[in-house]
Amino acid sequence: MASPPLLLLLPMHALAVVLVLALSARGAEARPPPPLHGVRPLAFDEGYTQIFGSANLALLRDGRRVRLTLDESTGAGFASQDVFLHGFFSAAIKLPADYAAGVVVAFYLSNGDVYEKTHDELDFEFLGNVRGREWRVQTNVYGNGSTHAGREERYDLPFDPTDDFHHYSILWTNDRIIFYVDETPIREVVRTSAMGAAFPSKPMSLYATIWDGSSWATLGGRYRVNYKYAPFVAEFADLAIQGCAVDPTDLSSASAAASCGAGLGALAVSVSAEQLAAMAAFRRAHTSYSYCHDRRRYPVALSECGSGKGLLPSRMFGPDGMKQHRRHRAAPRGHRGAQDDVM
Repeated sequence: MASPPLLLLLPMHALAVVLVLALSARGAEARPPPPLHGVRPLAFDEGYTQIFGSANLALLRDGRRVRLTLDESTGAGFASQDVFLHGFFSAAIKLPADYAAGVVVAFYLSNGDVYEKTHDELDFEFLGNVRGREWRVQTNVYGNGSTHAGREERYDLPFDPTDDFHHYSILWTNDRIIFYVDETPIREVVRTSAMGAAFPSKPMSLYATIWDGSSWATLGGRYRVNYKYAPFVAEFADLAIQGCAVDPTDLSSASAAASCGAGLGALAVSVSAEQLAAMAAFRRAHTSYSYCHDRRRYPVALSECGSGKGLLPSRMFGPDGMKQHRRHRAAPRGHRGAQDDVM
C-alpha cells in the first residue's frame, strides 16, 4: 500500500492564516501540490501589496491573477502583507516567452528588509536564456546572512515554463525545507546541528519579482537583457500561503515561536514513497548544478552534503559542480564500444 500523501497539520491555537490568490490556469495540465487542495481563494488586495514597479504590475480577473512586466524603465514586484514563521508557500507561474536572456523572475521568502546583515532567504529564481535554450530554475537557502556560503542548485525543467502555468512551492518547517515543482518534491534540506544558524529560523515575508539580472543570470553575464524583445511578462496565479502570521513589530525568533505555538514549527510532514521516487528521478535527470559537488568553490563540502535522500552521485558532476554529460567514444575495430563514466 502506498504511503499517505504529504500533510500539513496546523494547530488550532496558532494564529494560522490561509491566504490564496487563486485562479486555475485554464487548460493547464500541471497538477498542484497536495497542500493546495481545498484552500480558500483570496484576491490580491486581501493578502498582498505592490513593492515596486508602478504601472508594471497589473491585476487581472478581479485581482485573481497578477502580471509583472520588465521594460527599460523598471521591473515590478509584490509582497505578502503579513510576515510568517514557517508554512507552505506556492504560486502557479508562467514565464516570459521568446528571448529572455538576463531576465530574472523570483518567487521567494526573505527578511532582508529587517535583518540587513543577518537575513534569511528561501528562493526560487528563474533564469532567462537565449532563444532556443531553456529557462533554468535555481533554488537557494540562506540563513543568518550566510550569503558567503550559498546553497544553490540549478535545474533544467522537463517542460516549457513559458507555454502554461506550473506550480512552484516551498515548504518551510522547524526542521526541514522542501521545494516542489508541481506535485513533485525536487529538493529537501534537513536541518542539522552542524548547520547552526545557517538554517533559516526568523520570520519572513513572501515576495514575487521580475528584474534585470544581466550581470549574472545567463551564462555568468555573457548575455544581457536585450530590450528589443521587451516587454518581458511573467504571470502569477494560485498564489497561496498556509502558515503562521506573526506580529511585525516583534520579529524575534522567541516571540514568533511563542505566538505560533510549538506545533506549527514542527509541521507534520509525510512524503509518500511515490513522491520520494519522483524526487530522486527528477534530481538525477534535471539537476544541472550542485553546490555539494562544487569543489572549486567548496574544497571541503558543507556539512549537510555528506548524506541525505537527495544526495546525487559525485560522478555526475565536474569539479565546478556542473553536470557532466555522457559521451560515447568511438571503438577500435574488433573491440566493444566504451563509455565515459560521467553523466
